[in-house]
Amino acid sequence: MIRKVWPLVAAAIALGIDAYVLAGVLPSIADSLATTVAAVGLGVTAFTGAYALAGPMMSGMLTRGDTARALLIALGMFNLGNVITVVAPGIEVFLASRVIAGAGAGVLTAVATAAAAAMVAENERGRAMAMVTFGLSTGTVIGVPVGMLVGDLLNWRWTMGLVVVVGLLSMIALAARARTLPALTSSGGPTIGVLRSAKISVGVVVAFLLGVASLGLYTYLLPLAEARGLEGWSFALVWAWGIGGVTGSALVGKPLDAHGPRVLLIVLPGVLLVTFVAVWSCGSPVVWLVAAGLWGAAGWASVPTLQQALIGDRPELAMPIVAFQMAAMYLGSAVGAAVGSSLLAAGTGAMGLVVWAMIPAGLTIVLAGWISIRALPLRRCRVVAVA
Repeated sequence: MIRKVWPLVAAAIALGIDAYVLAGVLPSIADSLATTVAAVGLGVTAFTGAYALAGPMMSGMLTRGDTARALLIALGMFNLGNVITVVAPGIEVFLASRVIAGAGAGVLTAVATAAAAAMVAENERGRAMAMVTFGLSTGTVIGVPVGMLVGDLLNWRWTMGLVVVVGLLSMIALAARARTLPALTSSGGPTIGVLRSAKISVGVVVAFLLGVASLGLYTYLLPLAEARGLEGWSFALVWAWGIGGVTGSALVGKPLDAHGPRVLLIVLPGVLLVTFVAVWSCGSPVVWLVAAGLWGAAGWASVPTLQQALIGDRPELAMPIVAFQMAAMYLGSAVGAAVGSSLLAAGTGAMGLVVWAMIPAGLTIVLAGWISIRALPLRRCRVVAVA
């Protein structure tokens, strides 16, 4: 199966790198563009906002008739935005470039995930979607440290140039495999109609809450460690979270295909909540390392689990469903980071952010439980007629 979907995984890795690579080089970008770190940080908001809008609104129109064309156009937009970022002379061009890259990324995620699911048999669909998530998580894990390393050795423009190289290689791989990509069902226009389904609407809310709780709080992992006196463990904690995310997204596919998403849909947010409690209540570095690993694993494994739950009985709507799900997750990440910043500015201690993150994590368990119990059919159940 991996031989079928690896070009899509490569594209997801490029996207994952780009989404977080700037975090490690914000000060050098600010110095280069003669602006503030806060202004450069708006680039993340620009990327996320464009991602959230473009996925649901543009993916259907671009896939009309040709999946390969849609993927190549999305990757072209993504790469163009990153090229402009590399050569940006000032903050205005820099922010505009992040909008272009984010729009391409939003379409790319939705179309790539739907294409991966359509390329394999039904009993391999969970693994195929998990592989795309694996690409996203892998890119996220390596993005910050590699970006920092390249930025320190050269400068931030070379960091973004690395993203462009990965994106161009992904375009070449997809172009070479264009004939193997399946056609995807598309209405040819905006796909807001899928939200008429209560299950899908609740699932989008779950994705948003997961983004707020998991990715939003991850933004403040280093301040949290410092507040606990674990600043010396910061690098190890970042890698524990990242390795957990890669491992979780890599391993969740087989259980999803074998047993369905019903149980994991509740268990994974539950694990996320338990890790938050452990981080809040304990100062042991060993506990924090384990918690960080489980935090990353549960957060990233939840992505294909929710996808499987939402599209299992309607695979023809995979693309718009994934578009809304991933848009909601990235918006949740941005909202979580912004709320965390506001709380810190208002005087809340860093550890207080963990308590606030427990609220969306708890709501996620409740809503995911509703999807699991009320909206998902029992797997392999039989209807027995009684005379």
